[in-house]
Order: sequence, then C-alpha cells, then structure tokens
Amino acid sequence: MTSSAFETATPDAFAYLDRVAATGLGRSCKRHMLDELGVRPGETALDLGCGPGTDLGALAEAVTATGTVIGIDHDRASVDTARDRSAERSNVTVRLGDVHQLPLPDHCADRARTDRVLQHVDDPARALGEARRVLRPGGRLVMGEPDWETLTVDHPDSGLSRAYTQYVTDEAVRNARIGSQLARLAADAPPTGFSVWSAPRAAPSTPDTSPWSRRDGGWTTFPTAPSWRP
Repeated sequence: MTSSAFETATPDAFAYLDRVAATGLGRSCKRHMLDELGVRPGETALDLGCGPGTDLGALAEAVTATGTVIGIDHDRASVDTARDRSAERSNVTVRLGDVHQLPLPDHCADRARTDRVLQHVDDPARALGEARRVLRPGGRLVMGEPDWETLTVDHPDSGLSRAYTQYVTDEAVRNARIGSQLARLAADAPPTGFSVWSAPRAAPSTPDTSPWSRRDGGWTTFPTAPSWRP
C-alpha cells in the first residue's frame, strides 16, 4: 500500500523534530507551553529531554541574559547538536544526563519542562520525582505529552486506521497513554507530589503528520501495515 500522503524514506530524527516544531500546530503548542511555564527574567529554566536543542533559544530569550537555561538529554548526539546550536548563547548549557537521575543539586531551578519525553522513559514517576527534587519551592513544571490511544487517521480503510492506533499504543510507544495520566502521576510524584493546577487537553487535527513510529531504534512504515492487524 502506498500513498503520496506518507513519507517513503526513514527521516533524519533531528530534521523531523525541527520540521514538526516549525508547523503551525508545533509553533502553537510550544508557545502555549512557554506561556504556561511563565518564565521570568533572571530565572533558571530546565529543558528535560532537550533533544537537539529546538526549544533552548526560546527559553534563553525568556530568562534573558540574567538567567540560565540548562538542557539535559541522555543521547550524546542530541547533546552535541544542542551545544552547537546554542554555542552563541552564554546563558545556555547542555548536559548529558538521565531524567531518572538528574545531574543537578536539589532546589536549583525555577522552571522545568518536558515535551514528548515521558512517553519514552522507563519510569515516568521516578522522572517526575527528580523534577520535583530539583525545583525550588514555588517552582513550576510544564509537560506536553500525548495519549496515543486517541490517535485517529483519516484513511479509506478504517480497520487499518484502528489497527495502526492499536499498534502505536500497544507496541510502538513505551508509555503511550501518558498524556491522560499526567495529572495523577504529578500529584503522586515523590516525595510530596506537585500541586496540579492545570491539565488542558488538546485534540489537534493536522495534515502535517508522519506515519513513522520509532521502535527499538528502528522505524515502521505504511508498507508494513498488514502486520499491524490483529
């Protein structure tokens, strides 16, 4: 099965993230997250799972030259790219680290964010506990995570669309339903939990999506569709 709506070659991971961030929907979501984060000049802001540094520039502008932005990622290539991209920003540092054990002291940051990160980690509750540990009293964490069970695909074969959603939810993404679980997980985060004051839900519709699902370092494509069916 082929369609001009879908890509036919494995995308470069960083280029794909940049492309999604540049879409109208991507810009809107990131702007909304930044607004909710409420970063102020002079503060310290963390980008947990910063990837290639897509959002470090916006955070750097928000904290201004008097503040600090720290990006953390477990992937060396992502860290190297993020460092290269932010080399001219003196208020940005990027560190290699694990969100389950952040290389940061207690109560060192005012703001923290995750953007489609917790869906991939081994233990979301532990990662949230680490975010709680490094935030100062009164700090704020903003998370943007999907619930892949709500995914719908406009395709002539509705059975195939349902099978794809089931495949992504059950097989392709480790914590596929994390988006619907964030409020509960945050409230229960050790040691004392977060005060959850906003849990907005979004149901965007966009033609600029990718059929690629990352799994164990590889990619699946629509030509493999028959294997998704039960």
